[in-house]
Amino acid sequence: MTPTHDSAENLKFPILIGDIGGTNARFALLVDAFAEPKNFPIVQTADFPNIDDAIQATVLDKTSIQPRSAVLAIAGPISGDEIELTNCHWVVRPRRLIEDLGFEDVLLVNDFEAQALAVSALPEAGREAIGPAGPLQDGARVVLGPGTGLGVAGLVKARRMWIPVAGEGGHIDLGPRSARDLAIWPYLETIGGRVSAEQVLCGRGLVNLYNAIGRADGREVQPHSPASITAAAGAGDETAREAIRLFGIYLGRVAGDLALVFMARGGVFIAGGIFGHIAPYIDRAAMRAAFEDKAPHEALLRDMPLYAITLPLAALAGLATFARAPRSYGLETTNRRWTR
Repeated sequence: MTPTHDSAENLKFPILIGDIGGTNARFALLVDAFAEPKNFPIVQTADFPNIDDAIQATVLDKTSIQPRSAVLAIAGPISGDEIELTNCHWVVRPRRLIEDLGFEDVLLVNDFEAQALAVSALPEAGREAIGPAGPLQDGARVVLGPGTGLGVAGLVKARRMWIPVAGEGGHIDLGPRSARDLAIWPYLETIGGRVSAEQVLCGRGLVNLYNAIGRADGREVQPHSPASITAAAGAGDETAREAIRLFGIYLGRVAGDLALVFMARGGVFIAGGIFGHIAPYIDRAAMRAAFEDKAPHEALLRDMPLYAITLPLAALAGLATFARAPRSYGLETTNRRWTR
Protein backbone atom coordinates (compact mmCIF):
# COMPACT_ATOMS: atom_id res chain seq x y z
CA MET A 1 0.00 0.00 0.00
CA THR A 2 2.20 2.76 -1.32
CA PRO A 3 1.56 5.93 -3.28
CA THR A 4 1.05 5.20 -6.97
CA HIS A 5 1.89 7.12 -10.12
CA ASP A 6 -1.15 5.79 -12.01
CA SER A 7 -3.79 8.10 -13.46
CA ALA A 8 -7.17 8.40 -11.77
CA GLU A 9 -9.01 6.87 -14.75
CA ASN A 10 -9.56 3.52 -13.04
CA LEU A 11 -11.09 4.72 -9.77
CA LYS A 12 -13.70 2.16 -8.83
CA PHE A 13 -17.29 2.99 -7.88
CA PRO A 14 -18.89 3.52 -5.42
CA ILE A 15 -16.69 6.52 -4.62
CA LEU A 16 -16.68 8.49 -1.38
CA ILE A 17 -15.98 12.16 -2.03
CA GLY A 18 -15.09 14.52 0.78
CA ASP A 19 -14.30 18.20 1.27
CA ILE A 20 -12.30 18.64 4.48
CA GLY A 21 -11.78 22.21 5.61
CA GLY A 22 -10.37 23.68 8.77
CA THR A 23 -13.78 23.81 10.44
CA ASN A 24 -16.24 21.64 8.51
CA ALA A 25 -16.13 18.28 6.76
CA ARG A 26 -18.57 17.42 3.98
CA PHE A 27 -19.04 13.94 2.53
CA ALA A 28 -21.06 12.37 -0.27
CA LEU A 29 -21.30 9.02 -2.04
CA LEU A 30 -21.20 8.64 -5.81
CA VAL A 31 -22.67 5.22 -6.60
CA ASP A 32 -21.82 5.30 -10.31
CA ALA A 33 -20.89 7.73 -13.06
CA PHE A 34 -24.51 8.64 -13.76
CA ALA A 35 -25.85 9.05 -10.23
CA GLU A 36 -26.23 12.28 -8.35
CA PRO A 37 -24.09 12.42 -5.20
CA LYS A 38 -25.79 11.29 -2.00
CA ASN A 39 -24.87 13.99 0.51
CA PHE A 40 -24.45 13.38 4.23
CA PRO A 41 -24.85 15.93 7.05
CA ILE A 42 -22.01 18.44 7.37
CA VAL A 43 -19.93 17.79 10.48
CA GLN A 44 -17.44 19.88 12.40
CA THR A 45 -13.86 18.65 12.51
CA ALA A 46 -13.63 19.60 16.19
CA ASP A 47 -16.26 16.96 17.00
CA PHE A 48 -14.06 14.03 15.91
CA PRO A 49 -10.52 13.06 16.90
CA ASN A 50 -9.63 12.10 13.32
CA ILE A 51 -10.99 11.76 9.79
CA ASP A 52 -11.33 8.00 10.16
CA ASP A 53 -13.89 8.33 12.95
CA ALA A 54 -15.70 11.09 11.06
CA ILE A 55 -16.09 8.93 7.94
CA GLN A 56 -17.19 5.94 9.99
CA ALA A 57 -19.82 7.83 12.00
CA THR A 58 -21.03 10.18 9.27
CA VAL A 59 -21.06 7.86 6.25
CA LEU A 60 -20.32 4.19 6.81
CA ASP A 61 -22.63 3.82 9.82
CA LYS A 62 -25.45 5.49 7.84
CA THR A 63 -25.44 3.39 4.66
CA SER A 64 -25.13 -0.22 3.55
CA ILE A 65 -23.01 0.85 0.57
CA GLN A 66 -19.30 0.17 0.96
CA PRO A 67 -17.30 2.69 -1.07
CA ARG A 68 -14.37 1.15 -2.94
CA SER A 69 -12.56 4.45 -3.62
CA ALA A 70 -12.19 7.75 -1.80
CA VAL A 71 -11.39 11.12 -3.37
CA LEU A 72 -10.79 13.61 -0.57
CA ALA A 73 -10.06 17.32 -0.84
CA ILE A 74 -8.12 18.53 2.18
CA ALA A 75 -7.08 21.98 3.36
CA GLY A 76 -3.32 21.67 3.33
CA PRO A 77 -0.30 20.68 1.25
CA ILE A 78 -0.14 16.98 0.39
CA SER A 79 3.19 15.31 1.07
CA GLY A 80 4.17 11.96 2.52
CA ASP A 81 1.99 9.34 4.17
CA GLU A 82 0.79 11.57 7.01
CA ILE A 83 -0.84 14.78 5.84
CA GLU A 84 -1.55 17.49 8.38
CA LEU A 85 -4.35 19.94 7.73
CA THR A 86 -3.36 23.61 7.90
CA ASN A 87 -6.09 24.85 10.26
CA CYS A 88 -7.31 21.61 11.83
CA HIS A 89 -5.96 18.98 14.23
CA TRP A 90 -6.70 16.08 11.88
CA VAL A 91 -3.88 14.12 10.25
CA VAL A 92 -4.91 12.16 7.14
CA ARG A 93 -3.24 8.74 6.87
CA PRO A 94 -4.36 7.11 3.59
CA ARG A 95 -2.86 3.72 4.45
CA ARG A 96 -4.92 3.59 7.62
CA LEU A 97 -8.07 4.53 5.70
CA ILE A 98 -7.44 1.55 3.42
CA GLU A 99 -6.62 -0.84 6.26
CA ASP A 100 -9.34 0.17 8.69
CA LEU A 101 -12.24 1.42 6.54
CA GLY A 102 -12.05 -0.96 3.60
CA PHE A 103 -11.14 1.36 0.76
CA GLU A 104 -9.22 -0.07 -2.19
CA ASP A 105 -8.07 3.34 -3.41
CA VAL A 106 -7.54 6.77 -1.81
CA LEU A 107 -6.79 9.91 -3.82
CA LEU A 108 -6.04 13.20 -2.08
CA VAL A 109 -6.33 16.64 -3.65
CA ASN A 110 -5.99 20.14 -2.27
CA ASP A 111 -9.31 21.62 -1.15
CA PHE A 112 -9.03 24.47 -3.62
CA GLU A 113 -8.18 22.10 -6.43
CA ALA A 114 -11.69 20.78 -5.76
CA GLN A 115 -13.07 24.32 -5.99
CA ALA A 116 -11.19 24.75 -9.27
CA LEU A 117 -12.74 21.52 -10.55
CA ALA A 118 -16.13 22.95 -9.61
CA VAL A 119 -15.70 26.12 -11.64
CA SER A 120 -14.80 24.07 -14.71
CA ALA A 121 -18.49 23.24 -15.08
CA LEU A 122 -20.33 25.72 -12.88
CA PRO A 123 -23.94 26.21 -14.05
CA GLU A 124 -25.28 29.72 -14.52
CA ALA A 125 -27.58 29.20 -11.55
CA GLY A 126 -24.53 28.43 -9.40
CA ARG A 127 -22.81 31.79 -9.83
CA GLU A 128 -23.66 35.45 -9.42
CA ALA A 129 -21.80 38.17 -11.30
CA ILE A 130 -20.15 41.04 -9.45
CA GLY A 131 -20.08 43.68 -12.15
CA PRO A 132 -20.39 43.00 -15.90
CA ALA A 133 -20.15 39.43 -17.13
CA GLY A 134 -21.12 37.61 -20.31
CA PRO A 135 -21.14 33.89 -21.13
CA LEU A 136 -18.37 31.82 -19.55
CA GLN A 137 -15.23 31.70 -21.68
CA ASP A 138 -12.71 28.86 -21.94
CA GLY A 139 -9.85 31.05 -20.72
CA ALA A 140 -7.97 30.46 -17.49
CA ARG A 141 -9.98 30.79 -14.30
CA VAL A 142 -9.14 31.53 -10.67
CA VAL A 143 -11.02 30.60 -7.52
CA LEU A 144 -10.34 32.08 -4.10
CA GLY A 145 -12.30 31.68 -0.94
CA PRO A 146 -12.17 33.18 2.53
CA GLY A 147 -13.02 30.57 5.12
CA THR A 148 -10.96 29.28 8.04
CA GLY A 149 -8.06 30.46 5.88
CA LEU A 150 -7.83 31.95 2.39
CA GLY A 151 -7.69 29.32 -0.32
CA VAL A 152 -6.55 30.00 -3.88
CA ALA A 153 -6.31 27.84 -7.00
CA GLY A 154 -6.09 28.32 -10.74
CA LEU A 155 -7.66 26.40 -13.62
CA VAL A 156 -6.14 26.38 -17.08
CA LYS A 157 -7.16 24.55 -20.25
CA ALA A 158 -4.66 22.70 -22.43
CA ARG A 159 -4.92 19.69 -24.75
CA ARG A 160 -8.69 19.65 -24.27
CA MET A 161 -8.28 19.13 -20.55
CA TRP A 162 -8.91 21.37 -17.56
CA ILE A 163 -5.81 21.45 -15.36
CA PRO A 164 -6.20 22.65 -11.75
CA VAL A 165 -3.23 24.53 -10.30
CA ALA A 166 -3.03 24.36 -6.53
CA GLY A 167 -0.91 26.60 -4.35
CA GLU A 168 -0.76 28.68 -1.21
CA GLY A 169 -1.75 31.98 -2.81
CA GLY A 170 -3.62 33.07 0.29
CA HIS A 171 -0.27 33.91 1.89
CA ILE A 172 0.76 36.62 -0.59
CA ASP A 173 1.44 40.06 0.87
CA LEU A 174 -1.42 42.54 1.25
CA GLY A 175 -0.42 46.17 1.54
CA PRO A 176 -2.19 49.49 2.26
CA ARG A 177 -3.33 51.73 -0.59
CA SER A 178 -5.54 54.49 0.84
CA ALA A 179 -5.13 56.93 3.71
CA ARG A 180 -7.62 54.85 5.72
CA ASP A 181 -5.56 51.73 5.05
CA LEU A 182 -2.43 53.49 6.29
CA ALA A 183 -4.24 54.36 9.53
CA ILE A 184 -5.45 50.80 10.06
CA TRP A 185 -2.41 48.77 8.99
CA PRO A 186 -0.22 49.44 12.07
CA TYR A 187 -2.89 47.80 14.24
CA LEU A 188 -3.31 44.60 12.23
CA GLU A 189 -1.87 41.46 13.78
CA THR A 190 0.97 40.10 11.66
CA ILE A 191 2.68 36.78 11.06
CA GLY A 192 6.44 37.01 10.91
CA GLY A 193 6.18 40.77 10.76
CA ARG A 194 4.02 40.91 7.63
CA VAL A 195 0.35 41.19 6.69
CA SER A 196 -0.58 38.39 4.34
CA ALA A 197 -3.87 38.31 2.49
CA GLU A 198 -5.02 35.52 4.82
CA GLN A 199 -4.37 37.73 7.85
CA VAL A 200 -7.31 39.86 6.70
CA LEU A 201 -9.36 37.76 4.28
CA CYS A 202 -10.65 34.86 6.34
CA GLY A 203 -12.70 34.36 9.50
CA ARG A 204 -10.02 35.37 11.95
CA GLY A 205 -8.94 38.02 9.44
CA LEU A 206 -12.32 39.74 9.67
CA VAL A 207 -11.87 39.85 13.45
CA ASN A 208 -8.32 41.16 12.96
CA LEU A 209 -9.64 43.91 10.68
CA TYR A 210 -12.49 44.83 13.05
CA ASN A 211 -10.09 45.12 15.98
CA ALA A 212 -7.61 47.20 13.98
CA ILE A 213 -10.32 49.66 12.91
CA GLY A 214 -11.42 50.13 16.50
CA ARG A 215 -7.86 50.69 17.73
CA ALA A 216 -7.07 53.07 14.87
CA ASP A 217 -10.06 55.11 16.00
CA GLY A 218 -8.91 55.05 19.64
CA ARG A 219 -11.67 52.76 20.92
CA GLU A 220 -11.56 49.75 23.19
CA VAL A 221 -12.63 46.69 21.21
CA GLN A 222 -14.76 43.93 22.65
CA PRO A 223 -14.14 40.24 21.88
CA HIS A 224 -15.86 39.23 18.66
CA SER A 225 -16.23 36.31 16.27
CA PRO A 226 -16.91 36.53 12.53
CA ALA A 227 -20.56 35.68 13.18
CA SER A 228 -20.96 38.33 15.87
CA ILE A 229 -19.34 40.97 13.64
CA THR A 230 -21.83 40.09 10.90
CA ALA A 231 -24.68 40.33 13.41
CA ALA A 232 -23.35 43.66 14.67
CA ALA A 233 -23.28 44.96 11.09
CA GLY A 234 -26.91 43.97 10.74
CA ALA A 235 -27.70 45.87 13.93
CA GLY A 236 -26.06 49.02 12.57
CA ASP A 237 -22.62 48.87 14.22
CA GLU A 238 -20.50 51.23 12.11
CA THR A 239 -17.18 49.56 12.93
CA ALA A 240 -18.58 46.19 11.88
CA ARG A 241 -19.99 47.65 8.69
CA GLU A 242 -16.70 49.33 7.82
CA ALA A 243 -14.82 46.10 8.52
CA ILE A 244 -17.03 44.18 6.10
CA ARG A 245 -16.94 46.95 3.47
CA LEU A 246 -13.12 47.02 3.60
CA PHE A 247 -13.03 43.21 3.60
CA GLY A 248 -14.86 43.31 0.26
CA ILE A 249 -12.50 45.94 -1.15
CA TYR A 250 -9.39 44.02 -0.10
CA LEU A 251 -10.86 40.79 -1.49
CA GLY A 252 -11.45 42.62 -4.78
CA ARG A 253 -7.83 43.80 -4.82
CA VAL A 254 -6.45 40.31 -4.27
CA ALA A 255 -8.87 38.85 -6.82
CA GLY A 256 -7.62 41.40 -9.37
CA ASP A 257 -4.00 40.55 -8.64
CA LEU A 258 -4.70 36.85 -9.20
CA ALA A 259 -6.63 37.64 -12.37
CA LEU A 260 -3.47 39.28 -13.73
CA VAL A 261 -1.25 36.37 -12.65
CA PHE A 262 -3.41 33.81 -14.48
CA MET A 263 -4.73 36.13 -17.23
CA ALA A 264 -8.12 34.89 -16.09
CA ARG A 265 -10.29 35.69 -19.10
CA GLY A 266 -12.54 32.85 -17.98
CA GLY A 267 -13.29 34.66 -14.74
CA VAL A 268 -12.41 34.92 -11.07
CA PHE A 269 -14.71 33.05 -8.68
CA ILE A 270 -15.24 33.83 -4.99
CA ALA A 271 -15.95 30.72 -2.92
CA GLY A 272 -16.15 30.06 0.80
CA GLY A 273 -18.92 30.33 3.34
CA ILE A 274 -17.83 33.63 4.84
CA PHE A 275 -18.52 35.65 1.71
CA GLY A 276 -22.08 34.34 1.56
CA HIS A 277 -22.71 35.38 5.15
CA ILE A 278 -21.35 38.90 4.80
CA ALA A 279 -22.57 39.50 1.23
CA PRO A 280 -25.53 41.72 2.29
CA TYR A 281 -23.05 44.24 3.75
CA ILE A 282 -20.49 44.14 0.91
CA ASP A 283 -20.31 47.22 -1.31
CA ARG A 284 -20.18 45.35 -4.60
CA ALA A 285 -19.48 48.43 -6.69
CA ALA A 286 -16.46 49.25 -4.49
CA MET A 287 -15.31 45.62 -4.62
CA ARG A 288 -15.54 45.58 -8.42
CA ALA A 289 -13.72 48.93 -8.62
CA ALA A 290 -10.90 47.51 -6.47
CA PHE A 291 -10.76 44.47 -8.75
CA GLU A 292 -10.29 46.69 -11.83
CA ASP A 293 -7.93 49.23 -10.22
CA LYS A 294 -4.74 47.74 -11.67
CA ALA A 295 -2.97 50.48 -13.61
CA PRO A 296 -1.82 50.24 -16.33
CA HIS A 297 -4.20 47.32 -17.03
CA GLU A 298 -7.60 48.69 -15.99
CA ALA A 299 -9.05 47.98 -19.44
CA LEU A 300 -7.88 44.36 -19.25
CA LEU A 301 -9.53 43.85 -15.87
CA ARG A 302 -12.78 45.48 -17.00
CA ASP A 303 -13.21 42.63 -19.48
CA MET A 304 -12.63 39.90 -16.88
CA PRO A 305 -15.69 38.50 -15.09
CA LEU A 306 -15.88 38.34 -11.29
CA TYR A 307 -18.36 35.94 -9.75
CA ALA A 308 -19.58 34.80 -6.36
CA ILE A 309 -20.18 31.04 -6.27
CA THR A 310 -23.72 30.37 -5.02
CA LEU A 311 -23.85 26.63 -5.71
CA PRO A 312 -24.18 24.77 -2.38
CA LEU A 313 -21.39 22.26 -1.70
CA ALA A 314 -19.49 23.40 -4.78
CA ALA A 315 -16.30 21.49 -3.90
CA LEU A 316 -18.22 18.21 -3.67
CA ALA A 317 -19.81 18.99 -7.04
CA GLY A 318 -16.32 19.53 -8.47
CA LEU A 319 -15.04 16.23 -7.09
CA ALA A 320 -18.09 14.43 -8.48
CA THR A 321 -17.54 15.99 -11.91
CA PHE A 322 -13.93 14.80 -11.85
CA ALA A 323 -14.81 11.29 -10.63
CA ARG A 324 -17.33 10.85 -13.43
CA ALA A 325 -14.93 11.90 -16.21
CA PRO A 326 -11.29 11.93 -15.02
CA ARG A 327 -9.99 11.97 -18.62
CA SER A 328 -11.31 15.51 -18.98
CA TYR A 329 -8.91 16.74 -16.28
CA GLY A 330 -5.15 16.91 -16.10
CA LEU A 331 -5.11 16.24 -12.38
CA GLU A 332 -1.67 15.26 -11.15
CA THR A 333 -1.95 12.13 -8.99
CA THR A 334 1.73 11.29 -8.46
CA ASN A 335 2.35 10.53 -4.78
CA ARG A 336 -1.22 11.53 -3.95
CA ARG A 337 -2.91 8.22 -4.59
CA TRP A 338 -2.71 5.09 -2.45
CA THR A 339 -4.01 1.63 -3.45
CA ARG A 340 -4.51 -1.63 -1.66
